[in-house]
Amino acid sequence: MAIERTEHARHQAQVTALIQKGDPVDFRDLFLTLHPGEQADLFIELEQPERQFVYRALTPEAFTDLFEKLELEDQEQFIQEMPRPYAVRVLNDMFSDNAADLMNELPDDFMNELFEQMDETEATEVKDLMRYPDDTAGAVMTTEFVVLKADKTVGETLEELRDLGPDAETIYYLYVIDASGRLVGVVSLRDLIVSRLDARIADIMGRRVVSANVLTDQEDLARTVQKYDLLALPVVDDEEKLLGIITVDDVMDVIERETTEDFEELSATKGSSDINMGPVEAAKKRAPWIISLMFLGMITASTIGGFEETLETIVLLAVFMPLVMGSAGNAATQSLVVAVRSIALGTINRKNVMKMVRREFGTGVILGVVCMIVIFGVITFLYDNALIGIIVGISIFAALSVATIVGTLIPLLINRLKLDPAVASGPFITTLMDNLGLIIYFTVATSMLQFL
Repeated sequence: MAIERTEHARHQAQVTALIQKGDPVDFRDLFLTLHPGEQADLFIELEQPERQFVYRALTPEAFTDLFEKLELEDQEQFIQEMPRPYAVRVLNDMFSDNAADLMNELPDDFMNELFEQMDETEATEVKDLMRYPDDTAGAVMTTEFVVLKADKTVGETLEELRDLGPDAETIYYLYVIDASGRLVGVVSLRDLIVSRLDARIADIMGRRVVSANVLTDQEDLARTVQKYDLLALPVVDDEEKLLGIITVDDVMDVIERETTEDFEELSATKGSSDINMGPVEAAKKRAPWIISLMFLGMITASTIGGFEETLETIVLLAVFMPLVMGSAGNAATQSLVVAVRSIALGTINRKNVMKMVRREFGTGVILGVVCMIVIFGVITFLYDNALIGIIVGISIFAALSVATIVGTLIPLLINRLKLDPAVASGPFITTLMDNLGLIIYFTVATSMLQFL
């Protein structure tokens, strides 16, 4: 990492110096020797006047390579500051799926203006992709791919690839269609290279093709690519007609988005984890959860008020309320994460769901026994009150046992309702277990008042 930072700093100094010099030729000679990912890292740090110099120095086709490496919010900003003809040419040169993602983020009037000036074929492809629902295969796929005819020879196909390959997002897999456009086979680039030039595509293609329906959820796509170790996944309609492909880099983006979304749901920060977001916008997105949890906190206060007599009788009980509440909330959150992750990975099903529930309950019981013994010893030693130690110990045992069940079952029930199980966020589960933990604690304490 230190070497990478040193190289980045050196390139940054060189690029900045050439921009200040104002010589586009020297700038291009250096800048285009860098990887597009490195170019993007350098470009993102430039000020707007410096970026304008880059637009003048690089052709739109050369700039597109780095532009597609940028985050979507950065693309949205930069496309609006480019000279309009330059922006249109960049969009024409982008892969259709990336262009569709960007267009979806732009203001409607600006988007329509760009569509009017784009190449008609490119614009049609992008509009077609934008019609598919979010988070489906159709919204993720690209239409830049190579198709083969089964009656072609390997030699003829290799000649075609020299012309078609540069415009395709990937040529590691080549898909074979019949006269009606239905997907019937797949040929890898390796198969082409090692086969005889006079061999027919029909003789070397694989006929068992793993594909996805255009409306398949993007999480299922990621699992399919992972299961079969694919570099690309073909997308078909209900009639098995080939519509597009999803490449492994798109799947990595899907995994990143889904992971980010799950973390945001679990932490009740959905839509506000972007560090570039302003405090006002972040507060707006988080406010509904915070306000909801505040009202749930009022229920906690009411629960405490309902056991006022017990607290007045044994004031020392108030000292250990946070202990019981916190332990229950922590245990429930741990089980929640296990359940949500299992659902996200697709490892949970009807056959093993009870196994997971029993496992988590057993874990809660074991943790409860250990904590009960430890807290009994600590309270008895520090406060010289074995009865309080017994009350707190039993409460901790019961709370942890219940918490693991609650943390496991709630996301499973939400998933059964066809909702995202991650909405059972950590703060929600914690607040819920605060109430349940207090109820357990004061119920145990009230039932044992007679022994004081």
